[in-house]
Amino acid sequence: MTPHKRILAGLLGLIALVLVVWLVRGQGGDPKPAPTSGAVVGTGTSAAGGRVPGADSGLPVKPLTQLPKEAGQTWHLIERGGPFPYPEKDGSVFGNFERRLPSRNSGYYKEYTVPTPGERDRGARRLVAGGGGEVYYTGDHYGSFVVVDTKH
Repeated sequence: MTPHKRILAGLLGLIALVLVVWLVRGQGGDPKPAPTSGAVVGTGTSAAGGRVPGADSGLPVKPLTQLPKEAGQTWHLIERGGPFPYPEKDGSVFGNFERRLPSRNSGYYKEYTVPTPGERDRGARRLVAGGGGEVYYTGDHYGSFVVVDTKH
């Protein structure tokens, strides 16, 4: 085999390997999301000693008190069942199309607006509540998430 054919065969083999790995990872289901940069990673245990719902996702855990105050206000609205500032959007299904949260059936996650002072529209901040009691916060419109310890 000539050196050119060996190089070509090696490149084709490498491309095939990369393709196989890509396909397997794409079919593999629930990839672990990357932690939010700059976030404080908590232990996943609340001050009361119980596990924080969603802590097993691999995402950083932050107390509600370390998030913008508007996140706390939105959480209290969720607990009360509203009224919400964007009733046509708040409480709607979050599709998790970015796959940053653990994979669940459609309708499992609901999203809520966390108002941003100075924004004329809904802004980029959201709380996403899961059907299992977990709460996630994004400050960058689903680019990254943290698990919210709502007991703090």
